[in-house]
Amino acid sequence: MAHYDHRVDTPVGQLMNIVVDCPDADISARFWAAVLGWERVQENADSVDIADASDGRRRLVFQQIADYRPPGWPDQGPPQQLHLDVRVDDLEIADQRVRALGAVPLGERVVLEDETYWVYADPAGHPFCLVQLETT
Repeated sequence: MAHYDHRVDTPVGQLMNIVVDCPDADISARFWAAVLGWERVQENADSVDIADASDGRRRLVFQQIADYRPPGWPDQGPPQQLHLDVRVDDLEIADQRVRALGAVPLGERVVLEDETYWVYADPAGHPFCLVQLETT
């Protein structure tokens, strides 16, 4: 068995995409492009890529799959596997905007010492959080 060195002197590679399964790639791409202010950069028959317009390197890829089942929250059946946290300056305004885009709140707002967040489902049912950091 090879010895694994936990130090990261030289990365193996660089994150290229985050790929998200969904029932309709176009709907998911339009929703997240509007939420993040990103642009559609590539598409084919069953996937759509959006990217940060400032550099084009950070990408989300929405991959349309048959028999898609949305993740559960908070019951984890089926498990969410990952979710996105989106930092916002004003949670009230961001809440109105994502609801207008088709997001559905899941539960109540959570207020912590250094942040307030609210969990939503995107149009495909993926949980995500809007997070407002407390400023001091």
